[in-house]
Parts: sequence; structure tokens; C-alpha cells
Amino acid sequence: MTAASSIISPLLSNDVVNLAVDYKNQPAIRSTSGGWRSAVLIIGVEIAERTAYTGISFNLITYLTGDLGQSTATAAANVNAWFGLSLITPLLGAVIADSYLGRYRTIVVASIIYVLGLGLLTLFAVIPSNSTDCDANSSSCHPPLYQLILFFSSLYLVAVAQGGHKPCAQAFGADQFDAEDLEECKAKSSFFNWWYFGTCTGTLVALTILSYIQDNFGWGLGFGIPCITMSTALVVYLLGTMSYRFSISSDEKSPFMRIGRVFIKATRNRTLASSELSFNEQAREILSDQGSQQFNFLDKALLSADCSKEDEKVCSISEVEEAKSVLRLAPVWASCLVYGIVFAQPITLFTKQGVTMNRSIGSKFQIPPAALQAFIYLAVLLFIPVYDRALVPIARVLTRKPAGITMLQRIGVGLLFSVFSMLSAALVEIKRLQTAQDYGLVDTPDASIPMSIWWLVPQYVLLGLADVFAIIGLQEFFYDQVPGELRSVGLSLYLSIFGVGSFLSSILISVIQKSSSTNGRDGWFSDNLNRAHLDYFYWLLSGLSAMALVMYLYIARSYIYVRRVL
Repeated sequence: MTAASSIISPLLSNDVVNLAVDYKNQPAIRSTSGGWRSAVLIIGVEIAERTAYTGISFNLITYLTGDLGQSTATAAANVNAWFGLSLITPLLGAVIADSYLGRYRTIVVASIIYVLGLGLLTLFAVIPSNSTDCDANSSSCHPPLYQLILFFSSLYLVAVAQGGHKPCAQAFGADQFDAEDLEECKAKSSFFNWWYFGTCTGTLVALTILSYIQDNFGWGLGFGIPCITMSTALVVYLLGTMSYRFSISSDEKSPFMRIGRVFIKATRNRTLASSELSFNEQAREILSDQGSQQFNFLDKALLSADCSKEDEKVCSISEVEEAKSVLRLAPVWASCLVYGIVFAQPITLFTKQGVTMNRSIGSKFQIPPAALQAFIYLAVLLFIPVYDRALVPIARVLTRKPAGITMLQRIGVGLLFSVFSMLSAALVEIKRLQTAQDYGLVDTPDASIPMSIWWLVPQYVLLGLADVFAIIGLQEFFYDQVPGELRSVGLSLYLSIFGVGSFLSSILISVIQKSSSTNGRDGWFSDNLNRAHLDYFYWLLSGLSAMALVMYLYIARSYIYVRRVL
């Protein structure tokens, strides 16, 4: 067999995956690349990455209010700002991956930055502080300025690394399945369930083990373990290189250039009469068949200024459809922002609630307050198999859809659970404040209120159920409803919901605290939580969540899917 025939032969086989190559840049063979063999490895890497990231983020407010001596409102605002940025930077990472480096190389670069940031955090934690700036009524001290610069620089370095790793890893994992093959298409839908199962496993490990180490053995070890974990993940990821499939574009142009050209061309042609589009009836028929009645102003990108279809600068129908598919995501994205605000509460205010409550198990062991977030992920881990193996098959019979229910229906159920979570949080906080008052502990914030921390479990579990539906639904929706070359961007858009939500939470907390603490009042977020009113904030969020759900349902009913994959 000649060299040429050895290349052509696999191309004629049904075993070749369309628009995918292997690590040698040869056509990817279905039987020897991708699939679950590669996806499981990438999920394993994600488990390690989530362990490292959660080990930093979910107990960060304890470190800021303890070792760095910040107030509750300041620490909550700092955590929300950092958490928000770490979920906004994926937009930049996705652009770099989809236009320049590719997902595989972007993950490698991001992982190296990750290890560097975690290493510097560990260095900060083990360097003894030379500061004598300590509060007279507290054991906490404020580190010198150069150490604070090192700490926050390292922290934001982790946020930048997260921006490259998070959207690319999930998209790269989903790329291991061929959407044109029926069995692999079904496997891809399950992949999003098991991907989130893996992320919750890593998160659960961090919450139950790392939070205890940080509270009892110090932050040097608490930051060092995530650094080692992320280093191990990078090595494992590189070892799997020969088994991966790498997606390639069917168009030499950058997807951003194609979409950007549509908007520019449509803007330039905005003065042309709509009737002038009639020159291309075939295009109009195709656009109508594809459900493109939304955002019709972009159709003008199909025309040149002199109405000539010979102009090379005229956009193609597929390019216009790409632009519309991205624009259609905006209303769904906006309607989920309140859910992003709710998502930010467990790592800040929920944790501070737990600090004030009875955390004893036996005579010696104290539950780390951040560890209670484990119930979110326990709920996820327990319910995902039930959803994937029981509810989906039943729903498939009823709806005749491969995924059981549509992606937007799944998201809507999750948003409903988030409303219930905030209602539960408000009711429990009312009970906590009443208990503090009954036992005369209102003005002794350091005393443990005789109310078990287990009262907080329902609000965590309800958020876990919300995540099973909303987060996984959002992941699949934003991956599926964008052009293939923009899937990293799609997943970064999903992540940006929680990034913007965290920023909005930070702004809300700052504005409310400032307005509610005038004339000598303590405010909703007083450092003395027994005089604060977190219950008011939770009532506010439950109301906003309910209104956002109504808006979402209206938007979801009118949404037109790009292609029938459900």
C-alpha cells in the first residue's frame, strides 16, 4: 500500500470522526481515540483542579476575616469580587483557545499559571509576618503591605489560570464525543452529568478534608496541598495526550472574525430597505426553515451596498446563522443572573452564619463552617445517578426526546429550587436571631449560639438540587447552542453568569450595608451577625429569584433551538 493510499483509506472508513484529528494531526479514528477512554481521564483532571480551586475559594472568607483581620462586609465583598473575576476571565481564555492556541494548549498554559499562583499563596502563608499592627480586642493582625500585595497578586493569578482552564477543559472533554454518531451523541449528553459529578467529587474532598486542615493545621499546608494536587493534574493531563481527539475548524477564518463581520456588515447596510433582501429568495427560504425570524436585522449582512450578491464581502447564510445563534443566548444569560447571585452566598454569608452556631460533635470535634457546603455536593452526587439512570429514561418514554427533557426545561427546574433555597435560608436566619435573643447573646458575637449548625443543611441541599438541574443544563445549553468552533466561548458565557452574579452580590452587599448602617445602625451585614439582618437579604434574593424565574419562563418559551438535538 502506498503512502497516499494509507492516508486515503481511513478517510473512506466510517470509523473516521469528522472534523477531528489525533495527536499526530492525522484523521481521528473512532476506535482508537476519544470517547469515554479520554473523557474519563479529563474528568479525573477536573476532579483534581476542583479540589485545588475549592481548597482556596470556599474557605477564603475565614482566612480574610481571621488571619488578615478584615470585616465581614469587606471580606464578603473581596471574596465575591475575586470569585466573580475567576468566572469572568474564562471569556478571555475561551477567545484565546478558540482563535489562537486551541483548547489543549490553553489548558497546559493555564495549568502552569495555576501551579505558580498556588505556589506563591503557599509561600505567603508560611512566611512569618513582621507586622505589629494587631487589634487590641482581637488576636488577628494585619500583614505588612508587601505581603498583602503578594497574597492578592497570587490569588488573582489563580483567577486568571481558572479563566484558561475551566471552559477549555469541559469543552475539550465534550469534544471527545462525535455528535454525528447516535451512540456518542447520547454519551455526550451523559458526559455533562458525569462531568458535574466529577467536579462535585473534587469539591467535596476539598470541603471535608482541606477545610479541616486549614482550620486546624494551618494555611501553609492548606494552600500547599492544592498546589501539589494541581501539579499532579497537569502531569496526568499530559500523559493522556496520545488518546485525545482534537477538533478542527471547517473554515479557515476565525469564528470571531466571521461573527464580527456579520455585525459590521449588517450595521453598514442598516439603511437598506428590507424589501431589497428579496433578491435571494433561496436564502430567505433557508433562513425561514432554520427558524431565523429572530434578529432579522442581521439578514442585511447578506447584501452588499449596491444589492449585488457578487460582492465578496457579502456574508454567507451560515455566517449569519452563527451570529444569530450567539445573540439568541443573551436573553437566557441575562435571566439567569439572579441565580448567579444566589450561587455566591454559600461561600460567604452561609459560612459566616455557621461560624456563630453550635458546631460541636462530641466533646472535642468542631465542624469547620465551610465544610457544610459539602451538603450541596453530596446532594449533587446522590441525585445525578438518580437523574441520569432513572428520571431520564422515564422522561424519554414520555417525551420521546433523547435527553428526556429539553435543556431549557432542566434549567427552569433548577431556578425554581434556588427560590426554595433562599426561602429556607431566610427562615433559618430568623430562627438563629431569635435564639440569640432568647439566650441573651445578641451583644456577645463570639459566643456560640445554642442552635445546631445542622439547621443550615436544608438550604445547602436545595441549592445542590438546583445545581443538578440549572448548572448542568446551562453547561449543555451554552455548549450546544453555539457554533462548533466557539464552544469554549459558549461554556465561558455560562461561567460568566456566576462571575457577574458574584460581582452583583458584592455590589448589593456594599450598597445595602452602606444604606442600612446610617445613623449609628448596625446594618444588614454587621460584623456582629446577631445584630445583622441576613434574613432581610435572603428575603430580597428569594423575591428577585422568583421574578427572574418568571422572566426566564417567558424567554424560554420563545427560544428557537439552533438544531434539533433533543
